[in-house]
Amino acid sequence: MMSLYNSQIPTPVHIQEESMLSRRFGRETANYFSSSSLNRLSFLRTHHSFLSAALQHRSTRFLLLNQLAPLTKSPSELFYVQYSDVQNLVPVDYFEKPEEDLIKDYDSRVTTPQLVFLGLDETSNNGDKLTWKAYTGVPYFALDVTPKGSHEQETSITEVTEAMRMKGLDFLMTRVINTLPAEQAAIYAQARALIDWNTRNTFCGTCGHTTISINAGSKRTCPPTDAALLAQGKSLERPPCSTRMTVSNLSFPRTDPTVIVAVLSADGQRLLLGRGKRFPPLWYSTLAGFVEPAESVEDAVRREVWEEAGVILSRVVIHSSQPWPYPANLMIGAIAQVSDPVHEAISLEHDPELQDARWFPISEVEEALRVGTSGLSEPPGPEYSEGNLRLPPPTAIANQLIQAAISQNYIISDKSAKI
Repeated sequence: MMSLYNSQIPTPVHIQEESMLSRRFGRETANYFSSSSLNRLSFLRTHHSFLSAALQHRSTRFLLLNQLAPLTKSPSELFYVQYSDVQNLVPVDYFEKPEEDLIKDYDSRVTTPQLVFLGLDETSNNGDKLTWKAYTGVPYFALDVTPKGSHEQETSITEVTEAMRMKGLDFLMTRVINTLPAEQAAIYAQARALIDWNTRNTFCGTCGHTTISINAGSKRTCPPTDAALLAQGKSLERPPCSTRMTVSNLSFPRTDPTVIVAVLSADGQRLLLGRGKRFPPLWYSTLAGFVEPAESVEDAVRREVWEEAGVILSRVVIHSSQPWPYPANLMIGAIAQVSDPVHEAISLEHDPELQDARWFPISEVEEALRVGTSGLSEPPGPEYSEGNLRLPPPTAIANQLIQAAISQNYIISDKSAKI
């Protein structure tokens, strides 16, 4: 089963390189949805001359999303379109005006599909790449083709999506995508998270009026005027909004930090796993929860494990992280251990979130890693025996944490051992 996921585990160059830290702490773990090949070039998102050049370049690739589902050739391959495929949705002069003028000339009656600049692939073997000053590569954009907006906009979107379907392409509608190769999954994660955030923030959280997308889709702002008001015989000025009285009248994409932890028993021979109420039978995973305000990652790990399972932790070690664009989580993975068997007693009475929590012998966990991994809606491998433990697939950080926790590097055998 593990071999099926080989192409879905990122292997960026920096992980293979040796350094003092890699020799001391081991190689870094890269999780699914991370390690994108794109250089985001965030400092160029306000440079409309660069964005205009990138928009229409021959090598530029657009990832289309419909209801956040990506356009694909198959569940294991994204399909990128060219500018000529979407020019009716994204006009040539899309980035013609500077941001200051876009805000000043704002007209809420005029809508266009959400466009997001994702970055430049500087590693591409495509010989026909964009060169702009010191930067060379293939530009990537994400474009929301969910039918909405004016009648004309909906019609143009439908024409584009139908043209794609005529080519045998389709949008991959599924709750969680874990079938894409690692490099494509990372690009999709970025696109999905930013399109989703823009969609959720089309209205100002302070005054309730519509906002405008700026910084190539990575920020939103609440304009002080609206030409639509003038057309109604009203004042061009919008009602006062406190966001315009601050230093920066901007809304930024949110990321929700979430802890997820593999917990070892005091003797290092068992692993604590929990079952959510919606999990398939015998499908267990590591415990997780949101970091709260004014709480460290380590404290959040201890709190969540105690609240959900009643187990009291001692040492907590941060292992790796995973962006999780459903909708905007950053999973901060940890390995933790109980210091005394008296603290291992399980209680589900504090927080009724889990249906069950158990300590599993390492041998049982190892067998499940070998033959019993799968996504929530997928069957386990062909070697799996009914009635045995099931675990998340390698594309989930939970799987990576479990593998790390049961390795000798994380089992304390005496006082001199180091996690």
